[in-house]
Amino acid sequence: MPVISTNLAANAAVSYLNINSQQETSALSKLSSGSRITSASDDAAGLAISTRISSDVTVLQQAATNASQATAILQTADGGASNISDILARMESLASESSSGTTVQSSRAYINSEFSQLISEIDSIASGTRYSGQSLLDGTSSFASGVSVMVGSSGSDTITITLSDLTSSSLGVSSLSVSTQSSAVSALDALSSAVDTVSNARAQIGAQESRFNFASSSISTQTQNLQAANSAIKDVDIASEQATLSSAEVKTQAAVSAETAANQMPQYLLKLLG
Repeated sequence: MPVISTNLAANAAVSYLNINSQQETSALSKLSSGSRITSASDDAAGLAISTRISSDVTVLQQAATNASQATAILQTADGGASNISDILARMESLASESSSGTTVQSSRAYINSEFSQLISEIDSIASGTRYSGQSLLDGTSSFASGVSVMVGSSGSDTITITLSDLTSSSLGVSSLSVSTQSSAVSALDALSSAVDTVSNARAQIGAQESRFNFASSSISTQTQNLQAANSAIKDVDIASEQATLSSAEVKTQAAVSAETAANQMPQYLLKLLG
């Protein structure tokens, strides 16, 4: 029935105006942020899953950096080991020259001088091959016993870097001499063993580097897939949300017009009293 003390039509119009305005605000918020979930109430479960995925992606991105650094360490170590291998090859050549009966004794003194310098250079390279201030090939750093590198989102996702001691004493060449024919002959056997040791060390370095390369590829794939999954959960559907916004805008305008009309109804009723 028509009344003037309580404007029920206006109250209803205001109620729907508030609902439509809230829908319009929500749609604008989602469109401007690009996210389907702007508050926990939008999708509590989706927010929890998205937060977990975002955390995993962040950890994986750091894991990718870890793997890259580990690869750089191994490449640095391999470079030093390669130089040591070249030195041993030169030392073998000198020992072979000194062991030959065609070499006069006076020449052996010059050969042995270079030979001794090369032994010192092996130690110089072993200690001078460094990464972040740590010598990689002289057995003094933590890499000698093994260093775990995180390459995943779990604490168990690790790869251990282990580097061999390639000093002259470790290779068994520190006390070698080619000053005589007999010592040169003995040196050849020791140098052959040292070359094998360095080759094995480089093979281990290469194997570890290969593993880190595959780990990096796996991390990249995981990160890409998780970001895609997170997008499906969190990112707003622009077309759908724009349609919601347009609908809410029309409803809001209609509610404003209805509110205006409802506010005029009591005035119309007053005319009946006249």
